[in-house]
Amino acid sequence: MKDGFFRVQAISPEIRVSDVSSNTAKIIRAIWNASENGANAVSFPELSLCGYTCADLILSDTLLRACENAIDGIRIATEGKSIIAFVGAPLRNGSSIYDCGVVISNGKILGVVPKTHISSSEDLYEGRYFATPCEDENEILICGKSYPFGNDLIFSPASMPEVKIGCEIGGDLFAIEPPSTKLCSLGANIIFNLGASAEIVGKAEYRRLMCKSQSARGICAYVYTDANENESTTDSVFCAHNIICENGKILKESEPFKTQDGSVVCDIDASLLNHFRLKSTTFPAKTSKRARIIPFDLEKRELSLIRDICPHPFILSNKSEMADRCERILTMQSRALAKRLLASYSKSAVIGISGGLDSTLALLVAIRACDYLGWNRKSIYTITMPCFGTTERTKSNATELCSSLGVSFDEIDILNAVSIHLKDIGHDESNKNVTYENAQARERTQILMDYANDRGGLLVGTGDLSEIALGWSTYNADHMSMYNPNCTIPKTLVKYLVSYEAGRLGGDASRILNDILDTPVSPELLPPDENGKIAQKTEDLVGPYDLHDFFLYNFIRLGYSPSKIFRLAKIAFKGIFDAEVIKKWLEVFIKRFFSQQFKRSCSPDGVKVGTVALSPRADLKMPSDASSWVWLEELSSGS
Repeated sequence: MKDGFFRVQAISPEIRVSDVSSNTAKIIRAIWNASENGANAVSFPELSLCGYTCADLILSDTLLRACENAIDGIRIATEGKSIIAFVGAPLRNGSSIYDCGVVISNGKILGVVPKTHISSSEDLYEGRYFATPCEDENEILICGKSYPFGNDLIFSPASMPEVKIGCEIGGDLFAIEPPSTKLCSLGANIIFNLGASAEIVGKAEYRRLMCKSQSARGICAYVYTDANENESTTDSVFCAHNIICENGKILKESEPFKTQDGSVVCDIDASLLNHFRLKSTTFPAKTSKRARIIPFDLEKRELSLIRDICPHPFILSNKSEMADRCERILTMQSRALAKRLLASYSKSAVIGISGGLDSTLALLVAIRACDYLGWNRKSIYTITMPCFGTTERTKSNATELCSSLGVSFDEIDILNAVSIHLKDIGHDESNKNVTYENAQARERTQILMDYANDRGGLLVGTGDLSEIALGWSTYNADHMSMYNPNCTIPKTLVKYLVSYEAGRLGGDASRILNDILDTPVSPELLPPDENGKIAQKTEDLVGPYDLHDFFLYNFIRLGYSPSKIFRLAKIAFKGIFDAEVIKKWLEVFIKRFFSQQFKRSCSPDGVKVGTVALSPRADLKMPSDASSWVWLEELSSGS
């Protein structure tokens, strides 16, 4: 598939214990269906050819020969099928029997992976049947032919070199040193586990935890395929709990006992995993060993993605979890601000309050910091500074909000000061260009800085992450402060945080905060319209923040190329923005992100609360005069 996506499927077909012929037919049919449906890889449970619960029957020469012949039959049946399959089977090698995952693709047996950690528990005494592989066993005979054998095999499709596949068996995952850990250090980024995990109370949660943690530790995708309830129930029951994880997150899972075959399918992003590994300071783990890389042919097909693409990556869909996250973020912001107030020996906090979202959030954070320190809220000085573009709605909201929250409030009209300044520099006030706009922003910052000095206070910044990314601020004006707790909060998240506080505070404050949330985002630097309403709307000028926050997350956090971001944005915003609009604003994002780096290079300190941040000290190190041409060209040619 395009853009590093690789489709995987985990399936637990109905089996009959020890009926190799019936099981083989169902596995072949499942492989064919998976291939026809676009899967690049499909995996089956541990010992799926005969059933995990065969017990002493595994020692039967008849059963072992049947499994060996079945493997060769599956090999033949996959000729012409562009898919790699992982099938569980007991196989004899010399005088020992091994619990194996057999890897088959397009009429070829690519290799055989033995189970490394053999269980010796009372209910699953695997050591009664299976041997632990030795390092000097590198080959295995199947129907008279020799194939690679061992837990150091990595399979890679020639058409997708970014994909490296490893395999481990069942309880290997739960061992202190899973083979997949070594495989990841050797380059594997997708791990298939052919499992059979007996269900008991609490086991599903533990299974999820192990799969998630192993995928996070290995910065890999982890595909766990479980045995289903058709296994013998003599001593236990199985539930077809299949799980697909990627870098610590569950992408898809089947609900235990809810489906017959537990089939789950999803598109893994191998290029994303490789990007995270490049950024990691602890990966790869150093090892003197080398993997045996086994190439195979795989047709590269373009298909519709089977993968959730969230249009708002900074927002959780679960309301309860989002509320918890809002509380945590506000706590982080306020504690960081409290520390800075103490460290700078400040007696107060000063905030320019406009009646807009960002300054409102900064005020809410300052109040939390003040309450935490035990300070009187009157030590928070808020100042509103109306000028040419100020509307009655925002001014009123600013005034009423500060009153309801019990902070000190001052109004300083800057219209005359700005008019004098424009006259001093010879600028005609009727020319409402960037000079006209920026003069207001710089006058406000001058007042705030001096006001803070006069009150022994710290000027608290208000600019959010989205504005910082786009450079949507006036240099040495709202661009500057003494500390900015909002610097890693994107605009879409600012709204959620303010909404959360509105619900928590209640009363007049809640009413005012909800009206602020309904107010169009604007710097209010141009005069209102004839009805006294906001005429200058930010999203009309730089584009929708829903799109820009999506671009920012995928560009910085995930390292996606512009063409890949464009492709995913079309999916995420289908029915909301058409492709032409998305591409237009993506080009704007790229151009502004590069051209405005000079503002970020001298940005004030601020707390990092999430995985996306642009601090020149700790996060993004980028020259201010870098060219965006390569990225714009990639978008043009790749889309």
